[in-house]
Amino acid sequence: MSNFDTKADSWDKKDRRIVNAKAIADAIKTSVTLTQKMEILDFGVGTGLLGFEIAHDVKRIYGVDTSEGMIENLKKKNTPQLTIIPLCQDIMDKPLTQRFDGIISSMTLHHIENIELLFERMYALLETNGFIALADLEEENGTFHSDSSSVFHFGFNDKKLSNIAQKSGFKDINIQTVNTISKPHGDFKVFLLTAFK
Repeated sequence: MSNFDTKADSWDKKDRRIVNAKAIADAIKTSVTLTQKMEILDFGVGTGLLGFEIAHDVKRIYGVDTSEGMIENLKKKNTPQLTIIPLCQDIMDKPLTQRFDGIISSMTLHHIENIELLFERMYALLETNGFIALADLEEENGTFHSDSSSVFHFGFNDKKLSNIAQKSGFKDINIQTVNTISKPHGDFKVFLLTAFK
């Protein structure tokens, strides 16, 4: 059982996670043109906090996550009116064969060891002119997580991340600060990176 499986049932009970997902969704909607023809992948979907915010604006959302517990909680939130199609899979080891018009993600990148490979995987998953809209922590001192056992990066440097995206083939790369998460021991800024294939 993964760290995220054990946290899945209580994941949505922290207000800051809900507020952060809403802020990221709002930033995506102002940065990228979403249409009812689009099929979108939510990478690291978790319980769907970001995906459900975007689902109304697109044709279909697929949510991929490696945590069975998170996927089970996502399924419980699905309704006939609003559904995220769940995929429990590690796309780093077993890439998806489907192509998407866009890939969104919230607070997942820092849990991925090989960021260069991730951007290559995402580029391959996109249709021509498809977009990525990836949100995560700006560089921090390692205190954001109380348990860093599944954390590979203490946030990201925007220039280094832009270079990785560019080397993977992405263009029109933009990074902006979209939220601040306040914890008792400090404030942590969240960025949104958007880019196009």
